[in-house]
Amino acid sequence: MTVRAVRVLGCADVVVHDGLVPDAILDLAPAGARRISVAKRKSRHTYAQEEINRLLVGLALEGLSVVRLKGGDPFIFGRGGEELEACREAGISCEVVPGVTAALAASASAGAPLTHRQVAQAVTFVTGHAAGEGEPDLDWAALARPNHTVVVYMGASTAGRIASRLVAAGRAPSTPALVGFRASRPDELRVTTRLADLAAAAAVDAGPALLVIGEAMESALASVPEAPVIQPIAREERA
Repeated sequence: MTVRAVRVLGCADVVVHDGLVPDAILDLAPAGARRISVAKRKSRHTYAQEEINRLLVGLALEGLSVVRLKGGDPFIFGRGGEELEACREAGISCEVVPGVTAALAASASAGAPLTHRQVAQAVTFVTGHAAGEGEPDLDWAALARPNHTVVVYMGASTAGRIASRLVAAGRAPSTPALVGFRASRPDELRVTTRLADLAAAAAVDAGPALLVIGEAMESALASVPEAPVIQPIAREERA
């Protein structure tokens, strides 16, 4: 979190938060602040998106100071844009306090840069979760180009299909990959692997996963493994 985010949270009357926000962060709000969880999990939503929009508008129109607390960056597959539009249409003054994008947190924590002058001259963020059933409609040929890092949000359940699509489009099965669970949190878990074994790596934990695929992830691999290498990260609790 940024210092600005901590200060804003400390002035909240109501905190409308995602399920991935840890208690240590929620405890930065005033003791008397109301907490409302609008947690989303695959196929299990506490509130539909339209309900969240109406909730934010309704609370703000009551004259309350409302903090909509999201994990990571609200504008990277976080529906922050939809919520901001709803508030603006209702005439509510809003401030967006950016967080650290999950892809940046996961790669930095692993010591594996998303871009590198020698091996990765581009990076693309995509979603592994389609609006309906099935896989997302992506430009697989473009994503399969070498010297290009591909970051897949919400891709744990479709990791096998994503890997197959990339290999079929020309990406080498030996391409290094990193699977990050709960990036930058005290209970962070990293799994280093190769593209051919991506599905197995994404299945080692039940939590949401971030998939990072590309030559720049080589530095995250201690060696060329036959099976995924799991790296639990011990951290001190911090905001």
